[in-house]
Amino acid sequence: MHYVGKELNEECAVFGIWGHEKAAKLAYYGLHSMQHRGQEGAGIASTDGKALYDHKGLGLVNDVFDNETLDALDKGFAAIGHVRYSTQGGNIYANVQPLVFRSQKDSLSVAHNGNLVNAHKLKGELEERGSIFRRLPILKSSRT
Repeated sequence: MHYVGKELNEECAVFGIWGHEKAAKLAYYGLHSMQHRGQEGAGIASTDGKALYDHKGLGLVNDVFDNETLDALDKGFAAIGHVRYSTQGGNIYANVQPLVFRSQKDSLSVAHNGNLVNAHKLKGELEERGSIFRRLPILKSSRT
């Protein structure tokens, strides 16, 4: 654990819900209960099995989500949420999770708690096998 001033920081939290009609709202409450583990950013992604809805931002859970945003997210039976405390990378919007990947055929959302210490090596191995990586512009907008 790290102590910064008088605040307790425990390096992120991930919260997931499956099989509940109010999954996003329950994920919000779960993140709120784990706010002490990360105060830099928060995000939730939810799905109804057909579409992916997501919202994230810098700040505390209460600052990132309002009732209108939660209602827009609360359309599915599954949700994943994350509160961020950075151990690597900066406190910037691009590092707030869940990470969302969209293609023409499908979408995927991922949240994790940890670091890939050999990320550059893994990327190199994947590129040798034909994977293509490119940097896309970061758009700061909600996809709800």
